[in-house]
Amino acid sequence: MIESSFLPPDVPGLIAALAIGLLIGLERGWHDRELPEGSRVAGLRTFTLTGLLGGVLGHLQPNFGPWPLVAAVLGLSLLLTVSYARTAKLSGNLSATTTIAMLLTLVLGAYASHGNVTLALTAAVIVAVFLDLKPTLHGWLRLIEHRELTASLQLLVLSVVILPYLPNTGLGPFAALNPYQLWWAVILIAGLSLAGHFAMRLTGSERGIFWTGLLGGLASSTAATVALARYTRQHPVMVSAAISGTLAACGIMFFRMVVLIGVIEPALLSTFGGAMMIAGILLLGMALWRQRQITSAENNDRTIEAMAPFDLGTAFSFAAFLAVMAVLVPAAKQWLGTSGIFVLSTISGLADVDAILVSLARLHSTEGLTTNVAAVALGLATLSNMLSKAAIAWMTGGAQFGRAIIFGYTIAMIGAGVALALSLSFM
Repeated sequence: MIESSFLPPDVPGLIAALAIGLLIGLERGWHDRELPEGSRVAGLRTFTLTGLLGGVLGHLQPNFGPWPLVAAVLGLSLLLTVSYARTAKLSGNLSATTTIAMLLTLVLGAYASHGNVTLALTAAVIVAVFLDLKPTLHGWLRLIEHRELTASLQLLVLSVVILPYLPNTGLGPFAALNPYQLWWAVILIAGLSLAGHFAMRLTGSERGIFWTGLLGGLASSTAATVALARYTRQHPVMVSAAISGTLAACGIMFFRMVVLIGVIEPALLSTFGGAMMIAGILLLGMALWRQRQITSAENNDRTIEAMAPFDLGTAFSFAAFLAVMAVLVPAAKQWLGTSGIFVLSTISGLADVDAILVSLARLHSTEGLTTNVAAVALGLATLSNMLSKAAIAWMTGGAQFGRAIIFGYTIAMIGAGVALALSLSFM
């Protein structure tokens, strides 16, 4: 609580309660400033007095308990209900925001004088900010599509409803199935996918194909490659722009891998992080160089839409694939040795690099997989994933598109390979 050496102990709380009413009343008064005098439910003075009333009632609590405040809340609720009904009937405005804000002002004023002044003032500022953000918040609501709202709620279900109740212990064969860690990896991938989708929506399609690829790669570099390859097949004149976007998508994939490794097993970053960063920088550099060669007509094309956000089916499919990899990697290590891990990593990378990355990082963390073996296995998985995307680019986008993508991938993998070899040689 705010204290002062020259003020009575009750005064700071009352001042804070008054300030709370003044702050919220200022926002509400400005919002309703065009309404005729007497037609508002409450204005600046009413809110200020309500905050002060709450402060006084808060000081009465030590002697009279919470009942004066309860009575005031009930009385104010009745008064506001009558005023709200009258205003709604006359104006047709059914918004109850001001009514709720006044009740909050009374309660926060009481809390400021009897509880925590700082917390009460913080809450009042948050209330005022939210009230002021009405146009922005309503604008967001108009922009959000139903599938995006559904995906966001599903992500909350995955992270808030399911994750806290999963056991954080190894189960199943080789004790390789840790439900908590597997689900956390699913949430991380789903979150990156959703963030990539919203980033594409926020930047707008007018940013061009380069940004479509760059932000689409945050969601799924393979999906971005397929989309851009199909696009260049349909619009051959846009092949340079599609190449730029595809290289950017794969470049951002490497930075996403660095984030995944850093979250799951930071110890691998010293070996593998540099190689991934170099590959990503090389690909983004080539994408930017290509972008500078593109005409303004290509750059401003607006026909590619944002990648679809994830859904629960996608998340569950990834969880199943991740669980299979979590069992197969230690099984390959035990039954086939190091060569088995390398073969499995190569095959897995053809379809997806994230699952094998998570499995290898966990094996390095919990089962003592050596850093050298983990780094080589991740390198093989990444290489096979790049080859898979290169084949998609050639078969779907045509020879010109495919050759450019293969050339860019080759440069990136050579740079990453040299960096990885140097990193391993110094260990």
